[in-house]
Amino acid sequence: MQKQYYSYDNFRVDTKKLIKMLQKREPDAILGVARGGLTLAHSVAEGLDIRRVESLRTELYDGACKRDTLSLVENCSLEGVSRVVVVDDIADSGETLEAVMRHLNDSFPKIEFVSATLFYKKSSCFKPDFWIHEAKEWIEFFWEADFKI
Repeated sequence: MQKQYYSYDNFRVDTKKLIKMLQKREPDAILGVARGGLTLAHSVAEGLDIRRVESLRTELYDGACKRDTLSLVENCSLEGVSRVVVVDDIADSGETLEAVMRHLNDSFPKIEFVSATLFYKKSSCFKPDFWIHEAKEWIEFFWEADFKI
């Protein structure tokens, strides 16, 4: 499988672009999809000066191998917010973000949710509201590659 390495320098530049796109939404909270979206969630929250960072854990991939079913574990509290940006690293198959957004919209119908990713594959079943790059191969993010011992 062909891999594209995604460095911290690329991440810094792209995250600043994403932050500029999201500023106009004036979100009350950032929700990171664990694990891939957590680094981006923290960075976007810092850039937008948002203290409210929540997470929701999903599991669909084991490395590059896709599981048969997606599991979703909700760890977030969204009381008192009206606009939330849901961030993940990539909309690959799109199944994760589609399930997360459906779950959030069903569970919190009075909250406005938008999605944002660094990468989006056109073959994805879910298109994020905001994204930076089209992915054409497997992306190996620096947080996946650089810290392995």
